[in-house]
Amino acid sequence: MPLNLVAFALLNVLSLIFVVNGDDPYRFFTWNVTYGDIYPLGVRQQGILINGQFPGPDIHSVTNDNLIINVFNSLPEPFLLSWNGIQQRRNSWEDGVYGTNCPIPPGKNFTYILQVKDQIGSFFYFPPLAFQKAAGGFGGIRILSRPLIPVPFPDPAGDFTVLIGDWYKANHTTLKSILDRGKRLRFPDGILINGRGPNGAYFTVEQGKTYRFRISNVGLQNSLNFRIQGHTLKLVEVEGTHTLQTSYSSLDVHVGQSYSVLVTADQPGQDYYIVVSSRFTTPILTTTGVLHYSNSAGPVSGPPPGGPTIQIDWSLNQARSIRTNLTASGPRPNPQGSYHYGLINTTRTIKLANSAGLINGKQRYAVNSVSFVPGDTPLKLADFFKIGGVFRLGSISDNPTGGGQYVDTSVMAADFRAFIEIVFENHEGIIQSWHFDGYSFFVVGMDGGLWTPASRDQYNLRDGIARCTIQVYPNSWTAIYVPLDNVGMWNLRSEFWARQYLGQQFYMRVYSPVESIRDEYPIPRNALLCGQAAGRHTRPL
Repeated sequence: MPLNLVAFALLNVLSLIFVVNGDDPYRFFTWNVTYGDIYPLGVRQQGILINGQFPGPDIHSVTNDNLIINVFNSLPEPFLLSWNGIQQRRNSWEDGVYGTNCPIPPGKNFTYILQVKDQIGSFFYFPPLAFQKAAGGFGGIRILSRPLIPVPFPDPAGDFTVLIGDWYKANHTTLKSILDRGKRLRFPDGILINGRGPNGAYFTVEQGKTYRFRISNVGLQNSLNFRIQGHTLKLVEVEGTHTLQTSYSSLDVHVGQSYSVLVTADQPGQDYYIVVSSRFTTPILTTTGVLHYSNSAGPVSGPPPGGPTIQIDWSLNQARSIRTNLTASGPRPNPQGSYHYGLINTTRTIKLANSAGLINGKQRYAVNSVSFVPGDTPLKLADFFKIGGVFRLGSISDNPTGGGQYVDTSVMAADFRAFIEIVFENHEGIIQSWHFDGYSFFVVGMDGGLWTPASRDQYNLRDGIARCTIQVYPNSWTAIYVPLDNVGMWNLRSEFWARQYLGQQFYMRVYSPVESIRDEYPIPRNALLCGQAAGRHTRPL
């Protein structure tokens, strides 16, 4: 990119910074998004590259850092980036999904201004538009604790990002065309580790030292199991929460989820398989990477270690064992000024049920019978400019209707500072995964069968894990508590990307009647305006 363009862009960015905290450090990124040839499964594909990289570059940051990310869209189509797990306090303007942001037009740029306020942990970014996630454009995000804040484990000798996910050999445009015709996608072709196929990902360690692996499932639909031959995984962090340090032989990572584990290189010096396999599928997809000891006496040998069987109970029991480390320092959700979430009364219960079916002869997916369709204007902009007819509050019910599926631009109204219970009901024979932008919630319970009010008797009201993405097992339920402490228009979606694309999502409008920057930042001066918001002004003239 020409130096004068970069300098101009930097000056433009500096003129936009007015709401982030000037006392905290700034980290500047300039990214150029292009198409390029990639060969992750041995055949040429059109991939989305960021600064020529697939996957994209990692974002390294520290709690409260201000991230200034200038994205140049050199694709021949619109583009957005979203930040999976970055809460963006008071700032849904930067969420990067179509419900809140206009896409970056081809040949144009947009500068995201984010602050990782009161967060630590492991996350990732990805492109949410037009099924572009199936082409790449994703990368890891790590937020380290401030230097004076103790971390509940010694500094590791190294810190690795591990992006795992199922993958198709077909270009994303072909996959999108299949969905647009109302058809289902076939089973994926393989699994990637950091954008590479079998034995392509390589991690070098020194014998006797301990390393941190930040594992994110950036795939499209399949839960995956992660394991390392001959080594144990000590779980230490889940999506920004320090966990009880439980050791596992393998770990289920569901779509959209992120975990940090410590691995000690305590085996004889040689190479060992890193194995990732699909869960609850027939057939089972498997790929391998290599854990290479610097004093290795030889390459990997023998068959890769097998994973857990297809039974659900093993995974369910593992999920229940993941709990918050209450003695760890660092930021934690603090609903209504109390870290004791189990002592706060919930004021509303929302039950959400997924469903699949045909609408006008085409495959669609729904939440509480509503299959989401985008409006002609991002919902956040329509709300800000008071543009009628784009969406209506209450267009999705708090409970499953039991009726047939229909399409609507579904938005649920919610009150700022409410403390609510959400129950995800899965009446299908496949596992589900759900993500709530802008929030970290408490996982209080999960079990098979139907949820009833009596199910609350088994809730964990003391040290349930706080996270942003949660799985729901087949014909089962999962319950979460959510402190609605972040004003804005926030996406709640299936992480099964074909289902999300075909309607299994909605938006929650968390509203405060007090228009104060204490509760929500003003619209950015550089906000892109499109649809019925085009030509309007973000500031008075």
